[in-house]
Formats: sequence, structure tokens, C-alpha cells
Amino acid sequence: MQVNINNLVSISEANQNFSRVARMVDENGAAIILKNNAPRYVLIDYSKFQQDTIADDATVEEAANNILNKHLKAFEELAK
Repeated sequence: MQVNINNLVSISEANQNFSRVARMVDENGAAIILKNNAPRYVLIDYSKFQQDTIADDATVEEAANNILNKHLKAFEELAK
């Protein structure tokens, strides 16, 4: 994820003016909330979260298939 300095918000500002932070997410796709001047939380649009989750599941399945195909003979021997 690329971090835009315009998307950085202090935790106290997010607490006092959450609607502004939510608008920022609507416009830019994400907001980084800082705690003690260090990135601590990421606020993203829910649809973006769902897309990332689906992509991660597909990546895991692809990796599992690669491992299974690579070691298929060993798995067949273990299955006997």
C-alpha cells in the first residue's frame, strides 16, 4: 500500500473529527491513523477490504496447488 502524506491523521484528530476522516477515505481510498507519530491503524473502504481478502484466498489456494503438484509423488506414497 502506498502512503500519501495527505492521508495521515493523528489519533486525536480522528477521535474528534471522525466524519472528516471517513470523507478522506471516500475520496482517497484509505487513511493512516498515527499514534505517537507512528502509523498504527489503517482505515479503508469496506469494498476494498473484501477485494483484498478474496485476492489473498486465491493466492493461498494457488500456493497450495503448487506445493501439491511439486510433491505429488511423496503425497501419493504417504496415502498408501
